[in-house]
Amino acid sequence: MSRSTKVVRAAGGIVIERDERDEPDGAGTTRILLVHRPRYDDWSLPKGKADPGERAEETALREVEEETGLRCTLGAEVGTTRYRDSRGRDKEVRYWLMEPSGDRDFVPNHEVDEVKWCTADEAGTLLSYDHDRRLVAALGGELE
Repeated sequence: MSRSTKVVRAAGGIVIERDERDEPDGAGTTRILLVHRPRYDDWSLPKGKADPGERAEETALREVEEETGLRCTLGAEVGTTRYRDSRGRDKEVRYWLMEPSGDRDFVPNHEVDEVKWCTADEAGTLLSYDHDRRLVAALGGELE
């Protein structure tokens, strides 16, 4: 008898900020927001599981705000990662580009104790998981 496996559905954001003041030619630097989760002692992109009946876009915006304190504007969907979570369940996480649209007051909490803005190259070094690094690398020109 085969047993059906339920996929854990989640969504998150690749939160970016562009700072045109960083470069003399005005091209600017794009930074990505990473979160540190003390429970796992890892660096990742902000994300979380969907509530029942919640659309993926709603999940992404809610989870980013819960983890980082940032209200964001939703941009393009940029990718999906699939992996087994810490409990051995199949997990699928959809990601959207996002930009902060309000105050930036991060308050450490039980899920996230630190946030860090970094370049895509820095993110590639700091991110704890290959699936996150691949997603950021695949964005390439969209982050420039």
